[in-house]
Amino acid sequence: MIRLLVRYLRPYSGFLAAILGLQLVQATAALFLPTLNASIIDDGVATGNTGYIWMIGAVMLGVSLLQIVGQIGATWFGARTAMAFGRDLRQAIFDRALSFSAREMNSFGAPTLITRNTNDVQQLQMLVLMTATMIISAPLMMIGGVAMALREDVGLSWLILVAVLVLGGIIGILIIQTMPLFKAQQTRIDNLNRVLRELLSGLRVIRAFVREPTESARFDTANHDLADTATRIGRRMMTMFPVVFFVMNLSSIAVIWFGAFRISSGDLQVGQLTAYLAYLTQILMSVVMSTMILMMAPRAAVGAERINQVLDTSSSVVPPTSPVTKLSRHGEVAFTDVSFAYPGAAHPVLDGISFTVRPGTTTAIIGSTGAGKTTLVNLIPRLVDATAGVVSVDGVDVRELDPDLLWGRIGLVPQRPYLFSGTVASNLKLGKPDASDDELWHALEVAQAADFVRRMPEALNSAISQGGTNVSGGQRQRLAIARALVRRPELYIFDDSFSALDVATDAALRAALAPEIENAAVIVVAQRVSTIREASAIIVLDDGAVVGIGTHDELVETCPTYAEIVESQFKAEVAA
Repeated sequence: MIRLLVRYLRPYSGFLAAILGLQLVQATAALFLPTLNASIIDDGVATGNTGYIWMIGAVMLGVSLLQIVGQIGATWFGARTAMAFGRDLRQAIFDRALSFSAREMNSFGAPTLITRNTNDVQQLQMLVLMTATMIISAPLMMIGGVAMALREDVGLSWLILVAVLVLGGIIGILIIQTMPLFKAQQTRIDNLNRVLRELLSGLRVIRAFVREPTESARFDTANHDLADTATRIGRRMMTMFPVVFFVMNLSSIAVIWFGAFRISSGDLQVGQLTAYLAYLTQILMSVVMSTMILMMAPRAAVGAERINQVLDTSSSVVPPTSPVTKLSRHGEVAFTDVSFAYPGAAHPVLDGISFTVRPGTTTAIIGSTGAGKTTLVNLIPRLVDATAGVVSVDGVDVRELDPDLLWGRIGLVPQRPYLFSGTVASNLKLGKPDASDDELWHALEVAQAADFVRRMPEALNSAISQGGTNVSGGQRQRLAIARALVRRPELYIFDDSFSALDVATDAALRAALAPEIENAAVIVVAQRVSTIREASAIIVLDDGAVVGIGTHDELVETCPTYAEIVESQFKAEVAA
């Protein structure tokens, strides 16, 4: 936690210096007020010196104003520092998450990344705010209060020692008890976020299988787990302040009780007893303020540990140190003995893949579910990196290419097309922000999406909800295809992008698409043979290995796996 605080607070050293100075002013002023008050009582009221009372009263007013200015200034600078710290930390987590490959994203998961970037950062932010407003004043008032109290009367010093030890011991026990609960609370927040995201994302599936009661019970369990943990923390926290004030009041009674005997014996004056009582209150309040920081520290430490896990995780897809920024050829992709395996996996997902895709050709990839088709095409834009072999674009290893140059040449339509909240136009312009309306409509016409977009209330300016949930699966796929077409890249990757389309729409789309992509290299991942039978080459994958490469007619004759796929789909069509 200390490393994290030092790193992200370093740019605000000027603010921190101002905070320390203002807290020093505030604490010093607070320490002198009880002494001035004692002077009025013992030297002014007791002697009837009205002028002296007015003079010291004016000094006390000035000191009080200094204390107010110091406290307000320290709080203002502290709030600015804490908010800026939280902003920078959230940005750092977000930037690191953006650099993650699919492997790291799957390792962490979206719910915990959201919690770490919101709740965990908030805990650290609150700790910075509380510390910034008390880091000097609390210890200074504690140490200074002890010194000033001893200056007033040494005979009552044992009361300070007893009060501080009792208060510190009670608070220490509470902190030790709550530290494991804070860690458990963050884990339960993660779990609640995960369950809630699953319920919202899979609502249609839940309703289709009539699982509402089961899923409601699952959410209720996660919700109650979090509530129970928070309740246990609250029970321990709520005992702190009654105990603190009980100790403070008991200490004040003890000071007055034993101080009265010293006044009667002439060893102490009334004003000194008043000042001593004020200093004792300051000391104990400083203990309370320090305790508040100490109570927040365990939870912030848990959040810092979780944040550091994100910031210390490097992406398995490492940008090149000396990237290639220019390419001589255009649109050629080559796989040379490529393999890919997840860490700790017994078998590779892909093994010994070699093929080449040239401009003006269409290469299709087909195979059973889990054969590695999506993983194969994800290697090209470096969503993951090959563990062996070379994937090259235009003759250069993708690991040596400038990422912006690589991504700028690719138009990817993923297996699960995702639309962002905004409008139809804002989604289509994602790859080309300066695209004109004519370009957008042309892409929609080719993708067979123009008709339903025209029927939408505001056409291109019609709203799209997060994830595209206000359009159908087929419409979502066609908009994702149009988004790739607007960019007009040199390499198109269609990862099972026609699966949600009916046969007629699929055929119309492929016919309209052909002239648009005739000069580009095209890779199509498909399940339907009818979608890819006209491809220049078809690659058949089985359990991560290439078992056949050729045209449709060639593979029917030479590749049993492909022949089985064709036969099964032909029988299904005849039966239908």
